[in-house]
Amino acid sequence: MTTPTTPAPERGRPRGFDADVALDRAIEVFWQHGYDGTSLSDLTAAMGINRPSLYAAFGNKDELFRRAVARYAEIDMAYAREALEQPTAYQVIERFLRSNAEALTRPDRPAGCLSIQGGLAGSSGNEQISRFLAQSRRGGEEALAARLARALEAGDLPVGTDPVALARYVMTVSEGNAVHAAAGVPRDQLNATIDFALRAVPGG
Repeated sequence: MTTPTTPAPERGRPRGFDADVALDRAIEVFWQHGYDGTSLSDLTAAMGINRPSLYAAFGNKDELFRRAVARYAEIDMAYAREALEQPTAYQVIERFLRSNAEALTRPDRPAGCLSIQGGLAGSSGNEQISRFLAQSRRGGEEALAARLARALEAGDLPVGTDPVALARYVMTVSEGNAVHAAAGVPRDQLNATIDFALRAVPGG
């Protein structure tokens, strides 16, 4: 009679390893220190794994960062997708900006935005990270522009409104608020900025 055995954990990986929890911890480190400011030692200490385990589960630092940004977009920025479902263009924009201000100032997360902080002060050897983050932000801007284009076709925006320019305006406000939030500007002041910004949005 044989005795059942529990499969040994992957070499270098601690027993009970949870990849999502480890990835969430990596997000916080990248968020606080940026890509360049984050070392492998910072990551392994926060994630509770050693380097062989990190490489086995996530690949190199570049691959880990890309996975962290993807998870951040899926979870922390779910509000952006929800905003696109609002019935009018004005409500889409207001919901996005207000929810963004909340996300930038969550007490359980670093202040600001991973997609902004992650690429600040990048070194000359890591231009691909800045490009990757710019592409990620551009994807959100394009989704917003597409939603505003549908609003224009439906007569929800005035004839002659440029949905691409309007989407870029909205993203410029949100990205500016992200920089200020990281510098310690509180949520009520970010919302005061949004109050001014919304005055330029048709339908308000």
